[in-house]
Amino acid sequence: MKQPTFADLQAFITVAERRSFRQAAEQLGVSRSALSHAMRGLESELGVRLLHRTTRSVSLTEAGERLLRRIDPLIGELSAALSDVFESREQLTGTLRINGSEGAIRQLLQTVVPEFLARYPSMELDLVAEGRFVDIVGEGFDAGVRLGEALEQDMVAVRLGDDLRFIPVASPGYVRKRGRPAAPRDLLQHTCIRQRLPGGKRYRWEFARHGRQITIDPPGALTLDSNTLMVEAAMAGLGIAYVPQPYAQAGLSRRRLVSLLDDWCPAIPGLYLYYPSQRHLAPGLRAFVDLVKAFRDGDEAALP
Repeated sequence: MKQPTFADLQAFITVAERRSFRQAAEQLGVSRSALSHAMRGLESELGVRLLHRTTRSVSLTEAGERLLRRIDPLIGELSAALSDVFESREQLTGTLRINGSEGAIRQLLQTVVPEFLARYPSMELDLVAEGRFVDIVGEGFDAGVRLGEALEQDMVAVRLGDDLRFIPVASPGYVRKRGRPAAPRDLLQHTCIRQRLPGGKRYRWEFARHGRQITIDPPGALTLDSNTLMVEAAMAGLGIAYVPQPYAQAGLSRRRLVSLLDDWCPAIPGLYLYYPSQRHLAPGLRAFVDLVKAFRDGDEAALP
């Protein structure tokens, strides 16, 4: 049997991960037809069908699943060894694609990004800020940034910062007029600024105290899909907004907002940088992760 090439095995892994010849071809920098030809050649060399192909999708056969389980960690180790050799003689190059919420990307821009670009001028960062939770593997991202409670168990997660609180806030004028809610269910008698999630559903507000959890579907005529806009609406006296505390902090400091139900708002795991546990850590991503850890830990030796 003719031995498959390293490039063909890497291409097979990419197709298996993406479940799409188009996306895999874009990642590998080859034409779709050339990639399809390479996969047919690999199947011919091995004498077994590895992929089910339709006009709209690609899936693995049983033999393909077995091959992927066996070679994925081996190819990852070999790629790591080759990358180590490359790193020892060359400057980091390439593009690092990271997906996250607007607030997550803003935090990266305020901390890690300037230092990363200064240290590795030949690297490019492609940061995509969007509200929806994406499949970073399926959509071609190297990593993502989300709240810790939203991460899948098969991801490697690196903490970016402290825990986070979601808090209800309103303008002082609104509180003088309508009063303060004493418990979460009092919000049902208030005017609230609702939030529409990327999937179309409205977000339900979650509270907890002494082991008791309450979820509220708040009433309100105004619905927004941005934490920043919700804070602005609350400062304008349009109602009570429920947002991550960092979004409201400037308004709280300037006394344009007051926080409500503080004892019902425990901290939750904050933002994490995450990436697939089964994927080889590319040199650029490894350097970015190291900087994230250095900023998080205040490592004077690692930072300028």
